[in-house]
Amino acid sequence: MSTKMDLTDFDPAGLKVLMRVDFNVPLDSDRNITDDTRIRAALPSVRKIIDGGGSVILMSHLGRPKGIIDPALSLRPVADRLAELVDAPVRFALDTVGPDAINQSATLAPGEILLLENLRFNPGETGNDPGFSEGLATLGDTYVNDAFGTAHRAHSSTVGVTKHFEACRAGFLMEKELKFLGSLMADSSSPFVAVLGGAKVAGKVDVILNLLGKVDTLLLGGGMIFTFLKVHGLNIGSSLLDEDSLDVAREILEKSRTSSTRLVLPEDCVVANAFAEQADRKTCLVTDIPTDWMGLDIGPKTVSMYREILAGAMSVFWNGPMGVFELPSFAHGTRGVAEAIADVTDAGAVSVVGGGDSVAAINQMGLAGRISHVSTGGGASLEFMAGRELPGINALTDA
Repeated sequence: MSTKMDLTDFDPAGLKVLMRVDFNVPLDSDRNITDDTRIRAALPSVRKIIDGGGSVILMSHLGRPKGIIDPALSLRPVADRLAELVDAPVRFALDTVGPDAINQSATLAPGEILLLENLRFNPGETGNDPGFSEGLATLGDTYVNDAFGTAHRAHSSTVGVTKHFEACRAGFLMEKELKFLGSLMADSSSPFVAVLGGAKVAGKVDVILNLLGKVDTLLLGGGMIFTFLKVHGLNIGSSLLDEDSLDVAREILEKSRTSSTRLVLPEDCVVANAFAEQADRKTCLVTDIPTDWMGLDIGPKTVSMYREILAGAMSVFWNGPMGVFELPSFAHGTRGVAEAIADVTDAGAVSVVGGGDSVAAINQMGLAGRISHVSTGGGASLEFMAGRELPGINALTDA
């Protein structure tokens, strides 16, 4: 995965570089960008091109317009924000493969940036349509993919377009993602501890199964634990139950018994009588969850146990919060795990945090600077850790 052509020795002088980026940023009701992390993450690759005498044509999606033009999902605010972040002219095309994109790309001068309108306004993007792919390819001289967050999608801008270029390179952000995730899976230092949380078992099944036998310890948290507790025959009250995943949870528990990986479930949890910040709440052992109460966080005993296990780690992967961290009353588990991972990173461990909610928690708690690598791709990082091939990576040229 780390043997793809990249930008290190690339000379962009005089070239128009077509670059896939991930500018799928959060917007408020007034269409103001509330977090520009993804825009900033692409800047090193963009600067490499324009500082080297090339021009760059950026393409991204925003939201899920499903092939329909939706003004609320226009990338115009992103172009405006990008113009504030770079010392270079930023143009915006009103379409992707239409007259405006064609005319603007044709007149793009070295050192200039052109951002195309939302790729997913065209149904050809998600369909990996050959005609749409070819239309995008005609805009540039060479191709770079710096959007790890979409690398698990076989779309026109990630796969189809690559068939029209002799060389397709990984951008700096893509390269960094592959370096950290790849080394974690292929060459991690032991003890290797993985922490998986989130709501449902279904989204984590392949990751858990792939990590059994590869990591030393697997710590589970979040809403998905109650499905495992149900398999153990415990009363889970009105806690979240992923009924469709009961059989696979049973399979995971059985496989863990013969695996070299120690699978750890919480000992206690914080329960409430309603899904609300002001609800009545109490801490109880997972064996004593009251009927009609729901578990919304891991408990203090579990936080202490997980902190102790993480303190001895040399490699850490974390995906998924430990509880409903959006509600302050149920954020203690997620905070405890986040702080433990930051502490062990300070002590020399390599840590990777992936997934939208985990990254949001790390950022919200001001701990991102104390993590080795915060992945920009939730779904892509999970698929990578599940051992799956990512089409957007496979499509890039081997070094």
